[in-house]
Amino acid sequence: MSWQSAITCWFLRRQFRPETLKPEISVERTREHSDKRLWSPKVPRGWRLVERYRPGDAPLRGEWLEPPAAMPAVAPTRTLLYIHGGGYYFCSPKTHRSLVFALAARCGIRTFSLDYRLAPEQPFPAALDDALAAYRQLLAEGTSADSIVLAGDSAGGGLALATLVALRDAGDPLPAAALLFSPWTDLAATGATIATNDGRDPMFYGVAIERAAKFYLADTPATHPYASPLYADFAGLPPLFIQAGSTEVLLDDSRRVAEKARAAGVPVDLEIWPDMPHVWQIYAPFVPEAGRALDRAAAFVRRAARGEPVHASSDTSMV
Repeated sequence: MSWQSAITCWFLRRQFRPETLKPEISVERTREHSDKRLWSPKVPRGWRLVERYRPGDAPLRGEWLEPPAAMPAVAPTRTLLYIHGGGYYFCSPKTHRSLVFALAARCGIRTFSLDYRLAPEQPFPAALDDALAAYRQLLAEGTSADSIVLAGDSAGGGLALATLVALRDAGDPLPAAALLFSPWTDLAATGATIATNDGRDPMFYGVAIERAAKFYLADTPATHPYASPLYADFAGLPPLFIQAGSTEVLLDDSRRVAEKARAAGVPVDLEIWPDMPHVWQIYAPFVPEAGRALDRAAAFVRRAARGEPVHASSDTSMV
């Protein structure tokens, strides 16, 4: 573990994890806290940020990051559709710019970061409906499905996976692949690491997971496959690339998805990074492990968006 990662984990243990032990989660306080931590990294040199937050911008409400026109060997229609995390009830494309900007620059393809509706004001299936509508709008505008890669972190990673399942069930053309950072895939909180990593995770206590799920689920069963994609049938899904930290309480949300997808014939690469906090990729460029993880993720995205083999189906411990 780098000293930068150690500092980040120390900060999370002092500032974020105590909030997750409180009996009641305050949506307002959590949103205020995330806004205070908001910083705006510089747009990558030569790239263009286009914000689309006006009324009527849906279904593509959010932010486009467009690469330089002169960038070699990049077809303009190759697209990364990114879905931010935040437990379905906080965060936004703006809070995730450090991750999205760094990933997009490494991928070299245009990227859209979706601003989906948040719970509890808009519970399930609002976020899923928004993700489906955004993907279908890309297709309607002429982007081929096999040139799109879905990506997301935490709740956004679970939402990306749920979007794949719902698209397959509806008979829509599927994207080339999906990239998932520490995905939250089991809102029923049944993974063994909810308990075994409780106290080791620098960001969450295990009890917080089921509490947070209630904001999004409302009256929906926690095992609904479109809310908790771990419970879905994965047959026919495109390749998956998953990264998670070894001490996360949500580690088994990644492990079990990889096992189940692989059993269904889906190519999967699962990387488990030792002692990394939840969605550590967002701390690029400060944390060197974040940069290295993004390098590997971007290589996967580039191959998938170009239609090249991704050589997935392994579990890797990133010692």
